[in-house]
Amino acid sequence: MNEISRRTIGKTGAQVTEFGFGCAPLGDLFEAISEEQAQQTLQTAWDAGVRYFDTAPYYGYGKSEHRLGHFLRQQPRQDFRVSTKVGRVFRPARDLASFDRGSWVGGLPFEFTVDFSYDGIMRSYEDSLQRLSLPSVDFLVIHDLDFYFHQNETRVRAYLDQLFTSGWRALDELRRSGAISGVGAGINELGMIPRFLELVELDFFLVANGYNLLTQAMLEGEFALCAEHGVSVIIGAVFASGILATGAVPGARYFYAPASEEILAKTQRIEAICQRHEVSLPAAALQFLLAHPLIAAIIPGALTPEQVQTNVKLVQQPIPPAFWSELKREGLLHADAPTP
Repeated sequence: MNEISRRTIGKTGAQVTEFGFGCAPLGDLFEAISEEQAQQTLQTAWDAGVRYFDTAPYYGYGKSEHRLGHFLRQQPRQDFRVSTKVGRVFRPARDLASFDRGSWVGGLPFEFTVDFSYDGIMRSYEDSLQRLSLPSVDFLVIHDLDFYFHQNETRVRAYLDQLFTSGWRALDELRRSGAISGVGAGINELGMIPRFLELVELDFFLVANGYNLLTQAMLEGEFALCAEHGVSVIIGAVFASGILATGAVPGARYFYAPASEEILAKTQRIEAICQRHEVSLPAAALQFLLAHPLIAAIIPGALTPEQVQTNVKLVQQPIPPAFWSELKREGLLHADAPTP
């Protein structure tokens, strides 16, 4: 087993391995994988020293939690940290013939209702424990309460109000009782971090967009606000939905959609500097994130054991300081962004 450094989540005192495992692919996101492959991939992560795993009821409509739980229930409970999410309550699909699995090509036949109420969050939490076959989870994350999923201010405001007036009481009770160590919120876009911090006392944000090798839009405003509140950041989409792993190839994806010409051009410029310094683009993407003191963990996902092994090696590859200096000199990195 390798030893992976640990970092503390906010003010919780709870530590996670700085290199974690994001379990969305275990929900058969875009591609179905076998049960055997899912378990082998988790075992490879464990053997590499990973002890922090993040999942959600939404991932495969329950499948990711089932797969992760099958693995983790066979490990000593004190040896790992696990986070899952709240905000959706699942029930059996009424009509299997018309059931739409969306992006979860092998997803389970359950459909959901968005629910940030006290009862909804408690139901989601208890259902997750059963799917995971675990007596506890370490962290709960408020999932997808933003414009990316809810589209307009009316809906976002309604769900924020429901959370503030009802659901937060459930999360606060669970945290105060010691049932969980901390509470976070998943963030897909700019502007939501200040709104959450105005309403509730969070321990961390799980960020999918806004801070990566291609954009540091959160650095000055939102990250500074997190630091002021003693709130950590976990980075989910470490490769910006794909392009920082594949490079600027045809069909490359950025933030869940085909990359724009602007993003493709910027990626090509970064790749050129990578080539001059003999640096792997995905290695630079991962190591850049870990250089920021606010970031407690990165959680790349994987479909295969080989992908896990590759990601672990990328974090360990040497990158010369001159590489980071050139990125900043060329205006491709924010001048104040921490680098390794």
